[in-house]
Amino acid sequence: MGNLGIKRLVLDVLKPHRPITPELADNLAKLPGVEGVNISLIEVDADTENVKITIEGSSLDYELIRRELEKLGASIHSIDQVVAGKVLVEEVKTYQD
Repeated sequence: MGNLGIKRLVLDVLKPHRPITPELADNLAKLPGVEGVNISLIEVDADTENVKITIEGSSLDYELIRRELEKLGASIHSIDQVVAGKVLVEEVKTYQD
């Protein structure tokens, strides 16, 4: 599924407390095609953390990213945004927003 021109993925992820967030970000940043990773903490409970992960790169491989997250004990709740193509297209605010 790689090389489809995916430039950005925004994922809602449930992860255990370990690995800690900096380790998770570092592991994702080392994957082929990944140029940057941003992880924001949304919620914490006794056993898990809910985080929003934004990944940008020239050609992201979703399946590779999913497998890496699962290997680290995390699971993807939802894919909240995908940007693909030759350029990053930002979401435009409309009157309905």
